[in-house]
Amino acid sequence: MAVDDRFMWAALDLARRGRGKTEPNPMVGAVVVCDGQIVGTGYHRAAGDIHAEVMALQKAGKSAAGAVLYVNLEPCVHQGRTGPCTEAIIAAGISMVVAAMEDPNPLVSGKGFQRLREAGVKVKVGVLEEKARRLNEVFIKHITTGRPFVIVKTAVTADGKIATRTGRSRWITGEKARAFVHRLRNNSDAIAVGIDTVMQDDPRLTARLEEGGGKDPRRVVIDSRARLPIDARMINMPSRAATILATTAAAPPEKRRVLEEKGVEILLLPERGGRVDLDALMGELGKRGVCQLLVEGGGTLNYSLLQAGLIDKVMLFIAPLIVGGRDSPTSFGGSGVAGLEQAWRLEDLEIKRYDGDLLMIGYPRRPGGQ
Repeated sequence: MAVDDRFMWAALDLARRGRGKTEPNPMVGAVVVCDGQIVGTGYHRAAGDIHAEVMALQKAGKSAAGAVLYVNLEPCVHQGRTGPCTEAIIAAGISMVVAAMEDPNPLVSGKGFQRLREAGVKVKVGVLEEKARRLNEVFIKHITTGRPFVIVKTAVTADGKIATRTGRSRWITGEKARAFVHRLRNNSDAIAVGIDTVMQDDPRLTARLEEGGGKDPRRVVIDSRARLPIDARMINMPSRAATILATTAAAPPEKRRVLEEKGVEILLLPERGGRVDLDALMGELGKRGVCQLLVEGGGTLNYSLLQAGLIDKVMLFIAPLIVGGRDSPTSFGGSGVAGLEQAWRLEDLEIKRYDGDLLMIGYPRRPGGQ
């Protein structure tokens, strides 16, 4: 392994420690290297906390003079809740900065590298860039579009069903897979379901970690007619996270008022085909600071999002069960495609195993980019 790659992997591993805590900021890790040895490390622990580069420089102390700094993202040059990292790097006497990628944030976007070069610091960019982009895919999507990175999580049996013909779905996957999902919820800003899922399962949509605690995501119910029951568990339990009802003008005003009195935030959106306009919903959620949106809906919602080109990533659990049944629902319903040449393909596949359950992770792409 090349020397630069080795130290950049160390920076990426450090950056991952901040997962779920840095939003809306990126995950960043930094390593100070002097004479081939790591003399300082740091990572961004939480939004508003000390930046990775500054932490690494503080640990390196005087050893930072003449050393090389490895970081997975371009150092910031602007004043935010903390000072510019470029100035700390220059003051510490770093001779060279090796970065994985340029910061897509318009406030930075090359300006950090420019400032370093002007101060005589050498800059090298592009080491493990694709890995760095995957790590901060949520940040990149939100900072460049103002919209959330949408992950659809679903669980199916070996024959592709998400429930039996009577609607029973607990539990398709085992305990380890479900524990993973709770960690995924913990790292998400919001979780969305359709009203049919609420009516069928009455979910809580909370993050319950094995070690205790957990940060509940905001709950988004997509419900064009405000059918959300007043006694639904998600609006009658203690949680710091808000419940948002994404609905339309077709929802009865009296029902909307009653739900608001229960603490539900009403998000009135335009209709498209008699349903909530999902594209408009993504724009509104982005304005509300939702960087990562986890969707745990049924086949109708999943296919609608897919058809609209709104899904960034699919996480599909496959359990070693066969339930059969012509009327048993699948994870993507709707009208479907007429021919396989029109089908979406999951690219950049990653396969993981949780006891007997398989997790397939991929990015949906349709031929011709449609």
